[in-house]
Parts: sequence; C-alpha cells; structure tokens
Amino acid sequence: MKMAKIGETEKGGVCRLALTDVDKEARDLFVEWCEDSGCKVTVDEMGNIFGRREGKNSSLAPVMTGSHIDSQPTGGKFDGIYGVLAGLEVIRTLNDMDLQTERSIEVSAWTNEEGSRFAPAMIASGVFGEVFDLDYGLSRKDAEGKSIGEELERIGYAGSEKCGGREIAAFFEAHIEQGPILESEEKTIGVVQGVQGMRWYDIEVIGMESHAGTTPMDRRRDAIVCASRMVDALDKIGNDNRPDTRTTCGVFEVSPGSRNVIPGCVNFTADIRHPDSDTLTKLGINYKEICQKIAAEMDIELKFEEIWYSPPIKFDENCVKAVAEAANSLGIENRPITSGAGHDAVYVSNVAPAGMIFIPCEDGISHNEIESASKDDIAAGCDVLLNAMVDRANAV
Repeated sequence: MKMAKIGETEKGGVCRLALTDVDKEARDLFVEWCEDSGCKVTVDEMGNIFGRREGKNSSLAPVMTGSHIDSQPTGGKFDGIYGVLAGLEVIRTLNDMDLQTERSIEVSAWTNEEGSRFAPAMIASGVFGEVFDLDYGLSRKDAEGKSIGEELERIGYAGSEKCGGREIAAFFEAHIEQGPILESEEKTIGVVQGVQGMRWYDIEVIGMESHAGTTPMDRRRDAIVCASRMVDALDKIGNDNRPDTRTTCGVFEVSPGSRNVIPGCVNFTADIRHPDSDTLTKLGINYKEICQKIAAEMDIELKFEEIWYSPPIKFDENCVKAVAEAANSLGIENRPITSGAGHDAVYVSNVAPAGMIFIPCEDGISHNEIESASKDDIAAGCDVLLNAMVDRANAV
C-alpha cells in the first residue's frame, strides 16, 4: 500500500509509466527496502534491478524471483509490483527465520514490462533473455521521441552490469491472474503451466481527406470507415475461434480529427493471442489477408507491420512441480492454469528454468484502477513462492 501511493490515481490505481519520475521514485523505494533487508543491489544496462541475499555457496547459480514496477496509464496497484514485493517478502522472511539457503536468493524488478510507454512489452527481460540485443532495447522510443537509454540516464538507472549472460538456477514470478478463472473456481493458487503466444501489429490506413459536406458517398476514400471494418474483422476472428483466441484493438488514432473532414489516415493496433504457435501464425496471416482485401475494395492504401512476436511457451517441469508441491504441502487449493498475458518470466525462461504463481484478483479485473486482491490470497502466494524458492535454492 505504501508503494501504491507512488503514482496514485483518484480511483485507487496507479500510473507509473516506465522511466518517468514516479517510476524512479518507486525504484528508489524498492532499492531502499532491499538494502534495509541486507541485500546487495545491482543495476544492469537495461535498468533491471537485482537485490541479492547471499547463500551458503555464492559460487552456485542463484534462485531468482521478481516482476515489474511500471504500470499501465490507468493501472492497478497489484499488477507486476506484487511479484516484486513478494520476492522481497521471501527475503525478509528468511531473515526473520535466520535461515540461510545453499544458493543465493535474488529479487528482481524488470524495466518496461508493460510496453505502454515504450513498445514492445517486456523489453528489458527480453534483452536479458537474449531475445533482443542491447542496442535495440536502449533505442526504443516513446511517442515524444525519447529513448529508453536516454531516460535511464535521466533518472539515474543506467546501470553498469551486463544485461544477461549469467547462470540462474531457477526463476519464479508471482502475479495476480488478471483473469476470472481462479476466483470463479474458488482456487487460491494457479500453478502456471505456460503462456500463450502473442503477435502485435501496427496498421496504417491511408485514404483521402476531403470535405464532409461536398464529397458524395460513392466518391469517398474514407480511412475511418475502412479501418473500422478491419477492427470489426479482428473482433470476428476472435469470436470465430473461441475459446482460446484473443483479439484486441487497443489504439485507434484518426487524422486530421476534424468534425467536418473525411478522415484521410487512421493508425491502429491489433493484438492476436493463442496458445498454439501454428494456429497463431495462421490467424495473423488470415487477418492480414482480410485487411488487404478490405483496403483494395475501398481503393485505400494499407501499411501492415508485425512489430512483436512472443511465442507460446511451456515452463520448466521442475519449477512447475515446485510450485504445485509447495501449494499442496501448505494445504492451499490450486489448479493448473495457462497465462493469457505476457510476463517477464516468458523471456527469462529463454535462459533459465522458470515458473509462475497466480493468485486471484477480484472479478478477474486488471489493467484497471479498480484492480484488487485480498490480503489472504496475497499472503498465500508469498507462502507458495517462499517454499518453491527454498526447494530450488537447496537443490544442489
């Protein structure tokens, strides 16, 4: 709740866009809490923060947990930051118990997970996970042309540590589910098996600006009508391929934006998700073909670009087993679940064994200021995380 005061919104959520002044303030508080807990804190070239509690054998690869501090513009107080602070709570609990694990324990906070200021999402864990190179990560720009590298320097989080390239024994990420399944089935823990794949597209529709009162309907090259049909087609693809497909248009920008001018240009985004790689590829190809057909029929220019692909993944069997056994040993109701959202654990799993822990969120609502989770569920998630991490940290 103290962290949620940083970037607090009127409706009880947070706005902590990546690398803004409020993000810096939240980072500073997290670093302070890590140091107060006896951790050695390091920051890498992408601004990722790591708090390390030394184990008995510092030469062994550590067990790591973490998530992200940044939020959506109208985000909730639990998305991402719960996983960061759950990791810190693991370290505090080990301190309280005076228990030293064989392997070191680390808690991490990853830069720009949300992708709401700098696209694509999960960019810094992507560099760490060797999906993107460092130059690509640092050069991503926001709508005002400011790059990640420039903003890291500005807020003092351009670290000197190499981003990635080191061994991790296991990585766990605790997170709210961001969906309704656990709550509806009255399960406290989701044992995450993997994450569905995602493809993001930037689409530009270019027609002809003209006078709204003098241009006959049959002579128009109306970009907004064309784009609207494409968005409708995107929604139809999602509905025609239930229950596993998800399709969303999250951004829709009209130019010139005048009441009595037929729009000449529309830029919009398409987000397509599915747990099967081949199906996801086919859906993307199908959608592009539909957009091309609509544009051709209306004599309108189309620019269709895929800007990001995150493949479906399956988490490490031993990490998944550790989460399930931890929940069962604590007598906590749980079930296997697949994540519909992307998380930093996706890219970390490219270079380390990884797993995730879900807890319920009220009504399945997330990316919203009213996002909420109960104290009991939050504590249960921390308990499971603690036990799973200790299991892996003592497995040598």
